[in-house]
Amino acid sequence: MSIWDDVLEKPAPHGHFVQLYSDPRPLARNVGRYLAEGLRRGDPQLVIASSEHNEAFCREIEAFAIDPEAAVESGGLLLLDCRKTLAQFMIHGQPDWLRFKNTLGGAIDRLWPTGNGVTLGAYGEMVGQLWTMGEYSAAISLEGFWNELLSAGGFSLFCAYPIDIFDPQFQMNGIDAILCDHTHLLPTGDDSEMEMAIYLALGEILGTGSHQVCRTMAAHHRSSWGVVPKAESTILWIRKNLPGEAEEVLRLARHHYHASQSAVFA
Repeated sequence: MSIWDDVLEKPAPHGHFVQLYSDPRPLARNVGRYLAEGLRRGDPQLVIASSEHNEAFCREIEAFAIDPEAAVESGGLLLLDCRKTLAQFMIHGQPDWLRFKNTLGGAIDRLWPTGNGVTLGAYGEMVGQLWTMGEYSAAISLEGFWNELLSAGGFSLFCAYPIDIFDPQFQMNGIDAILCDHTHLLPTGDDSEMEMAIYLALGEILGTGSHQVCRTMAAHHRSSWGVVPKAESTILWIRKNLPGEAEEVLRLARHHYHASQSAVFA
């Protein structure tokens, strides 16, 4: 079992992990697995997502032979609308701590009474919604609010951002702040296939010079971040250290990776 399996199936209390995605299908699989494993253990699950994503997550839960409708009816699964929930605690474009605590803390207290011997699992994409709207500082502030609840409550939290890590418009400064607020970055997709696609693209663009680049990357370390998959770490290093070649390398890497995955979702 990999570290990512452990994160999804046996999340640690206070664990705060995030997934970046452009294709919602890998996200739905991971969230569905996370929720289903929690429900199987008898742990209540809180989901704050769009109605479209909530439906996709429920389909994935069903794939684990768990009835999401029965879980909702029994009070083990609470599905909240992302936009409506966000509107309850935003003031002038920024999240308000007291309103946030009353809104989310109240939902958590109802779903997860203290002293009942179970652990809460939560998934939220309100930060991703803010990011999509260009409200970057609000998203980072909201992450800080979540971390306050996590430190006090000891539950686990899965976040998601609709960010394409290959995109030329990718914002490196913003992603640094996101990673510093989380314990784990989940792989965007198949980590080994993505890593292979990146190294193939590096070789095509840099030729023999790619060998020295790979050796330099191997010694790279970011202690300020949590646990980051090798492929994503490599992409972030390329963006920061090879600005002249990064766009073309990642364009080719995206092409190679999508070609390798085309049969998976065919």
